[in-house]
Amino acid sequence: MKTSGKPRSIKRWLKLKYTQLMRAPGGPSFVALGFAIGIFVEMFTLPTYGLAFFLIFPLIYMMNASLAGALIGFVFGKIIFIPVAFVNSMVGGWVLPNHIRISVPFAPEWLDHMLLVNLKLIVGGIIDGMVLGALFYFPVKMTLRYVANKRKEKRKLRRVAIEVKPVTE
Repeated sequence: MKTSGKPRSIKRWLKLKYTQLMRAPGGPSFVALGFAIGIFVEMFTLPTYGLAFFLIFPLIYMMNASLAGALIGFVFGKIIFIPVAFVNSMVGGWVLPNHIRISVPFAPEWLDHMLLVNLKLIVGGIIDGMVLGALFYFPVKMTLRYVANKRKEKRKLRRVAIEVKPVTE
């Protein structure tokens, strides 16, 4: 009975993308900067109803960072967003003046309240996103550098083992 090759092909594709990411021309800092941009943008994507996602592309272009790294950072940011959203709201409340009110004519009171909550999430998300991006940049860069060095060391040992191999006659 023939089985479908889909899971294996997906696994191979993911491994290929991982290898391409590890061998990115800009090196670990290129990928780590993309990761930091992805986390930064994710921290205020929800209150902007997903429109902030489009900010990734100009930021990647302007800062010469990795799009793949940014998308990975964006997904990682989605995983940690719920606990961080409470912090974003608190930080936004600290930064925005207490007397700020949003009033949309002919709109119900609850909508004005939701817009104020979203404004706090956006402002707090931008601040927290910059902090998280800066915090994650260095560990991601060091991890990528460590993996690249391990890979070089492995190749070097393999090369030495091939050269030393005795010839049997």
